[in-house]
Amino acid sequence: MSTKMTPEEAISYIENYGWSTTRLGLGRTKALLDALGNPQRELKFIHVAGSNGKGSTCSMLAEILKNAGYKTGLYISPYIEVFNERIQINGEYIPGERLAQITERVKTIADSMEDHPSQFELVTAIAIQYYHEEQCDIVVLEVGMGGSLDSTNAIDSPEVAVITNIGLEHTEYLGNTLEEIAETKGGIIKSGCNCVCYDSAPEVRNTISKICREKNVPLSVVDFSRINPTYSDLDGQRFIYTLDTSNDSARNDCFSEYNLALLGEHQLHNAIVVLETVNALRTRGWIVPEEAVKNGLAEVKWPARFEVLTKDPIFILDGGHNPQCAEALVESIKEYLPDQKIVFLLGVLADKDYNSIIDMMMPFAEEFICVTPISDRALPANELAEFIKNKGGKANSVDTIPNGIMVSQEVAQKNNNAIIAFGSLYLAGAVRSEFKAAYGNLK
Repeated sequence: MSTKMTPEEAISYIENYGWSTTRLGLGRTKALLDALGNPQRELKFIHVAGSNGKGSTCSMLAEILKNAGYKTGLYISPYIEVFNERIQINGEYIPGERLAQITERVKTIADSMEDHPSQFELVTAIAIQYYHEEQCDIVVLEVGMGGSLDSTNAIDSPEVAVITNIGLEHTEYLGNTLEEIAETKGGIIKSGCNCVCYDSAPEVRNTISKICREKNVPLSVVDFSRINPTYSDLDGQRFIYTLDTSNDSARNDCFSEYNLALLGEHQLHNAIVVLETVNALRTRGWIVPEEAVKNGLAEVKWPARFEVLTKDPIFILDGGHNPQCAEALVESIKEYLPDQKIVFLLGVLADKDYNSIIDMMMPFAEEFICVTPISDRALPANELAEFIKNKGGKANSVDTIPNGIMVSQEVAQKNNNAIIAFGSLYLAGAVRSEFKAAYGNLK
């Protein structure tokens, strides 16, 4: 089928500023899906909600299921470099032609609706239609924001509802306490599914447990004490995980050793959530060989999450942009770059809590090279540099991101420092694109 719409026109339509703002509610997405013939009802899902770690968890699950031989959809947000990253099957981005073809069909429906769907709602419908047309065996579906009223929750009961680490976020939409936020995110838990929950604060665990009891859903809360890290460097980490076999006398693989391509202790925690999700899938009849699990964890790639771009000098890219991400970054610096001062290539959005982020990084900083991320919400580089100087830090502003990379490399080579670029996903995409063009060794 030919299309009148080009891929560029499709993306431009989806990202139209007029409907890009967040509007929680399922009505518009359900109306879109209904007009498409309810493709979601013929798909199986793993639904993943949480404040931090959703994307990494989704990526690991998708890689494992692909290795197990399943045609696996992956729906994530936001993207780092290109829009098509958001909709994947077996690690391949949706082709531009297919994106245009399906968007044109969805546009006809959306434009006829009195209440026009939001950007995220449009993408969700397009993705689900694509997975249906491609006859995916299973789709790993990342919640955009919250859970109960997020457009991804227009699906029926998933195979497994996964709750990753929960913190205070988007309080204007989701609630002012951890209990309220957990209640919202727990809205993805539906009768007939299994649930796996990150070992979060007691208020979160209690709220998720209550929801599961009310809906008669089997719950597994992960136990991080059963992780035994055995090795870690900038190429990856290794760990032993002991399964809880107390309720399953038939299992004999009570512990296994795994290689994980992603770095940081927080990724070990996310990996345990993944292992317990695989276990839940197995109880539901999905065949996921241990070899597929080991290969999936060893091969997974998740761009801009403490990602090593080069080693001479060490240049690490991290999309961290909030205090929780900064805490994880601090732990990774301590583990992988001990006793080393860092040149930070920093760009932030003006509406983020960059004050807390800078405070956490200041003890590790040789210097901050400040740039302006590619966003109309960006804090100008010169204002960021002045802000850091007023806090007693050493900072310089640079006019472009490519120049920022060059200057940070010059400073690092002079003082034998490592470089970490972080502060915004809008910065991360631009940095990663520069390295892909220069080195050609990034996916």
